[in-house]
Amino acid sequence: MAKKRPQKPGKKAQLADGEIPVVGAREPCPCGSGRRYKACHGRAASHAVTELVQRPFEGLAGEGDWVALRELVPAATVELTLKDGLPEGVPSVTLATVLPLAWPALRREDGSVLLGLQNDTPSGDLSRDLADTLLRALEAKPGTPVEARRLPAQSAASAAERPRLQELLDPEAPFEPRVHSGFEFWVPEAEAGQTSPEVTASLERANEAAIPTARLTGVEWAYWCRTPEKNHLRWVMPHSEERLLDALARLHAAGASSLGEGTRLVGSFRAHGLTVPVWDLPTTMEAEDVEKPAAAFAERLAAALAEETPLTAEERRARGGLTNRQVTLN
Repeated sequence: MAKKRPQKPGKKAQLADGEIPVVGAREPCPCGSGRRYKACHGRAASHAVTELVQRPFEGLAGEGDWVALRELVPAATVELTLKDGLPEGVPSVTLATVLPLAWPALRREDGSVLLGLQNDTPSGDLSRDLADTLLRALEAKPGTPVEARRLPAQSAASAAERPRLQELLDPEAPFEPRVHSGFEFWVPEAEAGQTSPEVTASLERANEAAIPTARLTGVEWAYWCRTPEKNHLRWVMPHSEERLLDALARLHAAGASSLGEGTRLVGSFRAHGLTVPVWDLPTTMEAEDVEKPAAAFAERLAAALAEETPLTAEERRARGGLTNRQVTLN
C-alpha cells in the first residue's frame, strides 16, 4: 500500500474564521491550508449546533403556507410585515420561493428586499437562518444580492441568542401567498431588459421547470398542481401526525377519502413537522374543480378527527398502507 504523502500547506494567505465562505465538503478549504474543507474549517462547523428544529415555522401566521412554499410551490411571493416596522430606505420586504441564481436574498435598486425561501441553510433551525439572511438583506447595499454564508460554530446558548423569524415578523399580520405562473416577479417592470445575462439565463431555466400550481381558496394550505402524467392536490395539515393518520385511515376504510370520481388519496409527505396528504387527480380536474370536493372532505375529516373509538382491523390495515406511503421531505 502506498504511503500517504503529507499535505503541504497552501500558499494563499490564511483567512480569519469569520471570512471562510461556504464551499462543498470535499472542495479545498478557502482558508488556504491545502486541505479539504471537511478536514479543515468544516471540522469546526460540523461541531456547531445542528439540532433540527422540527417545526421551524410554528407560531408564524400561515405555518402551512410557509411549509408549502418551502417544499411544494415553484413560484410564489408573500408581502411580509416586520414587527418593528420597515427600516428607513426599505419600502417593502417580500418572501419569494426562489430567487435568481439561488441567491438567499436580494436588495433591489429601490431598496426593497426579496427573501428566498427554498435555499440550503447552514444549521438545523431554518427560522434562525432565514432571520439572519433577512437582517443582512435589510443592511445590504441597494442593487446587491445577499450571499450564502457559513455561520460560525457556536454553543447552544450563543445560537439561541440569534433572532428567529418569529421575533422579526408581526404575528398578527396576514400571510397571503400569491402564486405565479413563472418567475417574472424577479425583475421589476422598470428594469425589464436591463438584467445581466446570468439572471436572464436563470430566469429562463426556472420558467421551464415551473409546474403549474394554484392555491385553493375554500380550505387552508391546499395546493393543486399539474404534472405531465396527472394532476395532484397537496394539502398541508396542522394536526398531529398520529391523530391525522388515524382519521385518514377511518375515511379510507369507509371509502370516503377521495375527492370525487377518478381521484385517490395516495400517501403523504412529512415536511417541517407537519403532514401533507397527497391526492392523484385526473388531468381534466382543474384547481377550481377541487374546491367543493376539498371543502366536503374537510367536513368529513373533522368528524373523523373527533372519533375516539379504537381503529377496526380494516382501519388498521388502511393506516398501515398510508404509513408505508409516507415520504419525508426535510
